[in-house]
Amino acid sequence: MGLFSEPEPQKVEVKGHLLKCPICGEELFYEREAQLNTAVASFFNFDWTNPSATCLVCANCTHISWFLGECD
Repeated sequence: MGLFSEPEPQKVEVKGHLLKCPICGEELFYEREAQLNTAVASFFNFDWTNPSATCLVCANCTHISWFLGECD
């Protein structure tokens, strides 16, 4: 079983290039979305207004690569 119970890690292309982990060279990643919280929005309970990022987690070493918005 991998780091996450669903789905299986996948190869990912970013701007037409196959992504490889900068730490171990792995080509398989788990994809997750994360919200980029700011202190002001959190203070006023407006966290939902913050932008989100795509996080690609290496299936081998668990290094996280962050991309603002969606990878395409």
